[in-house]
Amino acid sequence: MSNLKKSNYIIPLAIISILFFVIGFGVGISGFLTPFLQDAFDLSTSQSYLVTAAIFSAFVVFGAPAGWIIKKVGYKYGMVIAFFVMALGMVLFVPSSNMLSFPLFLIALFIGGIGNTILQASVNPYVTIIGPKESAAMRMSLMGIMNKSAWWLSSLFLGLFMDLNNVVLDDVILPFYIVTGILVALGVFMIFAPLPEVKAEGEDESDEAATSGYAAGKTSIFQFPHLLLGVVALFIYVGVETLPMVSIIGFAKAIFGDTAQNLDSFAIYVPLGLVIGYIFGVLMIPNFISQTAALRLFSWLGIVSVLLMIFLPGEYGIYCMALVGFSNSLMWPAIWPLAIADLGKFTKTGASLLVMGIVGGAIIPLIFGYLIDLIKTTELATVSDYQNAYWIFIPAYLYILYFAVKGNKIRK
Repeated sequence: MSNLKKSNYIIPLAIISILFFVIGFGVGISGFLTPFLQDAFDLSTSQSYLVTAAIFSAFVVFGAPAGWIIKKVGYKYGMVIAFFVMALGMVLFVPSSNMLSFPLFLIALFIGGIGNTILQASVNPYVTIIGPKESAAMRMSLMGIMNKSAWWLSSLFLGLFMDLNNVVLDDVILPFYIVTGILVALGVFMIFAPLPEVKAEGEDESDEAATSGYAAGKTSIFQFPHLLLGVVALFIYVGVETLPMVSIIGFAKAIFGDTAQNLDSFAIYVPLGLVIGYIFGVLMIPNFISQTAALRLFSWLGIVSVLLMIFLPGEYGIYCMALVGFSNSLMWPAIWPLAIADLGKFTKTGASLLVMGIVGGAIIPLIFGYLIDLIKTTELATVSDYQNAYWIFIPAYLYILYFAVKGNKIRK
């Protein structure tokens, strides 16, 4: 079965939106606690890089196996397996806190990353396939709203169990047990959930498109240039989405100084821009703008917003971070459907390849950090050091623009 009529996919889409909310909630909790856990383990700078490596390496190491699992069990049971694996990773945070064991902490992050890899490889193509392909970016934008809105709720949830200004590791135990229970319950719920198994056009061997479509006769996933270019686009995109979020506080400190009050308040700018962009996508795609045109428009907007951030004085340029977040919002929703279009029986494998591109969220910010160290001439990075390093955005957006204009259309 390929995509469903609108009246038939509303309930499955509502179920999937809950999953996206839970994913954002879990990521928010892990992200909030990670700095405190790093302090508790007294990590060096080089050791702290292992934290990021443990999270993102799972996408590379388990990307291909995730595709194999989904091919065997389907999208629905891929999600079931993902929730149980994520629950295992979450519950391992408890003994790692009790034992103050950094290796166990890394194992917990890696296992959670494996679950996230399987879930991403299941959920994203499912949302793309379940309805009309021309509105896939709209559905993905809706999922993005659910995902990002859960981030800030995670801190409210943790605030019920601990003093967020004085985090004690013993206080981590109860909330992580609760989150583990929620993940297990969701896994059980998904087994019985009314979630139809869907297949992309040409994915079913009995489908006429399987023998007459673009994928007919193909023997390898590497025979789809538009997919491979899409993997690179997604790699770059996740990097430029992550970079503003991880660098904005440092940029604010360079502008206003360490003694300035409420520097942490700048962290909300990028997620706020993302959510506003997702709302734009839900309202505008496909009735007023196609997902391809949206990707072109938002690539240009990203270039303009970064140039403003670079050339404006820092105290004004930092507010352009919200515009950067807005520019990034529709890139993930648009790249996914364009990259997996016409893959037929290779759709699940293609989705797992795209998930591997998420490692860009670790690589590009790391390159940015090396650029800062290379550019700066004083012990602390200055405003101009940050602005010069932000030029890394420009070739990234130009490549995404190329994919939107030409790369996604290449068929061989």
